[in-house]
Amino acid sequence: MAESTPQNKNEGEDLNFSERHYFSSYDHFGIHEEMLKDDTRTLSYRNAIYQNRHMFKDKVVLDVGCGTGILSMFAARSGAKHVIGVDMSNIIHMARKIVELNGFSNQITLLHGKMEEVELPFPKVDIIISEWMGYFLLYESMLDTVLVARDKYLVEGGLIFPDKATIYAAAIEDGEYKEEKIGFWKNVYGFDYSPFQEIALSEPLVDTVELRAVVTDPHPIFELDLYTVKIEDLAFSADFSLKARRDDIAHAIIAWFDIEFSKCHKPIRFSTGPHAKYTHWKQTIFYLHNELLLKNGEVIEGKLTSIPNKENPRDLDITISHSFHPHDKSRVSEDTYEYCMR
Repeated sequence: MAESTPQNKNEGEDLNFSERHYFSSYDHFGIHEEMLKDDTRTLSYRNAIYQNRHMFKDKVVLDVGCGTGILSMFAARSGAKHVIGVDMSNIIHMARKIVELNGFSNQITLLHGKMEEVELPFPKVDIIISEWMGYFLLYESMLDTVLVARDKYLVEGGLIFPDKATIYAAAIEDGEYKEEKIGFWKNVYGFDYSPFQEIALSEPLVDTVELRAVVTDPHPIFELDLYTVKIEDLAFSADFSLKARRDDIAHAIIAWFDIEFSKCHKPIRFSTGPHAKYTHWKQTIFYLHNELLLKNGEVIEGKLTSIPNKENPRDLDITISHSFHPHDKSRVSEDTYEYCMR
């Protein structure tokens, strides 16, 4: 998830409770420790910047949601003329100490406030860097703010690191864990707690999935190009088609995302999928109420819709509908499920 976020010249006075909670969650060093220790995440950014020093040399760089300042220092060490880091979280006070300790105070300016409201020391920037991704790519994401910064400050022909993202979906066999997380409520020390099953089923689970649990081919359901995407595009609806790899049972649909730095001399990519090295984003699991009995080659057709929650736009309301029509009519299934990531 993004090392932090943008917002507010009044140090939080105008933020509602959900926004204050979001930003304050990045005040503690522990969440930054988890992200910094995520080698896939941090080394991908470092490689994208260090291996492309010719792109950063003598350029003005904006780090949106700079957190502890690691990306800002990567850019400064790669020869940037000046780096501006913007963050609303109080962790920026520690970032200032770190920047000074590492000798970059004259090269890096850190601003505490809202991206939409702070005044940058340069009217335009040549490059925007940001680690804005959340669970399911868009949950608690600050991509909206990156796009605001792009439209307001990026020079024509400027660069964005990273610039492409794709969400994928697949089906998994997960009977044992589903029973542990969902079935548990059927009998709690001899009592029926089944009303909690509906709550548990409506909230996606963020966890690691073993590759051997994946029972279908993956399908891309959402692609982003940060040079062209608009904020309104982040509410999306996409069809998917999941082809079974073997005879098995599907208990859930999972989603993950891939990230690309496509403008690099040597493109750099990383994945948060079950086939890839662990990242702190893990995978997002949407349990189905009713399992699907699959035979090799059969296809689950469906649609996934994701829109920001009206009360808290950092949360997501997600609907998954599927249609499964094998030759064996006893296994036909059509269902629609609603989830809320919060």
